[in-house]
Amino acid sequence: MDALELLAQAVAQGASDLHLVAGAAPSMRLHGDIKPLNHPPLDKPACDEMVRSLLQHHQLEALDRDWQLSVSRELEDPKTGHVLGHFRVSVHLRDGVAEAAIRVTPRRIRTPDELGLPPVLKELVLRDAGLILVTGPTGHGKTTTFNALIDYVNHRKRVKIVTIEDPIEYRHAHHHGVVVQLEVGSDTHGFAAALRHALREDPDVICVGEMRDLETIATALTAAETGHLVLATLHTPSAIGTISRIIDVFPAAQQDQVKVQLANTLTAVVAQRLLPRADGRGRVLATEVLVATDAVRNLVREQKLHQVHNVMSTNRAIGMQRLEDHLRQLLESGTITRAVASMAANDLRAIQDLL
Repeated sequence: MDALELLAQAVAQGASDLHLVAGAAPSMRLHGDIKPLNHPPLDKPACDEMVRSLLQHHQLEALDRDWQLSVSRELEDPKTGHVLGHFRVSVHLRDGVAEAAIRVTPRRIRTPDELGLPPVLKELVLRDAGLILVTGPTGHGKTTTFNALIDYVNHRKRVKIVTIEDPIEYRHAHHHGVVVQLEVGSDTHGFAAALRHALREDPDVICVGEMRDLETIATALTAAETGHLVLATLHTPSAIGTISRIIDVFPAAQQDQVKVQLANTLTAVVAQRLLPRADGRGRVLATEVLVATDAVRNLVREQKLHQVHNVMSTNRAIGMQRLEDHLRQLLESGTITRAVASMAANDLRAIQDLL
């Protein structure tokens, strides 16, 4: 069985990822858990050949040069010849053997309502300027949310949207908006350089697949400050943690200025987790939402982030919620178990009475 046949199995079963690792049977991630496929363990030559068969010539050259690679590929079903799907192929070398984690990208971009995103995001993402951040751990749906919000804007506003991604997972057609998607490694050398150049391309909305470093974060803040709507993702577990991360990435001498910039530009932070359902039927989205009111902006400027939780708890009417607020709802409805809630909570005291 070759790599494409294994991918076809993963797609048919609704898996999010396929893992090809030497010494182990090919495995897929299904509803958050790793599940081996009915296949013998891969020896080193078989694993190396299987992974390399998914790459084009120039990608193989890049892998041998850099020892790691992340690319997007559209692949065909070997039996039917039809497009199997769009995949993010992340490859590394271990003992000289190519191994891979292959993310399965759904063909259709889901809507914010289908994903269970907080309704307030649909209003905020249609604003003309500001900074909206989608955060959470790896593998918890940030890219899906990111693209759902892009698609929502694309269907409702006559704007130019520029995305910078590594790699591109979802392909956007032009609807009401015009969408230009740039891929790091093939269209541009990096996020920061692409973001600087994007400012010269007359964009209305700039979407940054990941704010990884100081230069990218600084340029994104400047873009939001100069009248663009900036949508970006970060690997941070909470809304308050996201604000701290952005400030702390800068040298101490610049942090006061960054606090002011962030306070002036921040529109919202949505921190999310995908949690296993109690009935075993997939996963459910749990979110924390911080909307940048005047009170929140003042707390950011004054570095009194410990008080932000209180603001979130008392402003649910405008769409704010702590992660624990949502966990309570999911617990009370029986959607998740107590064990899952206790593992997901940032503050166990807030749901202790239900546990």
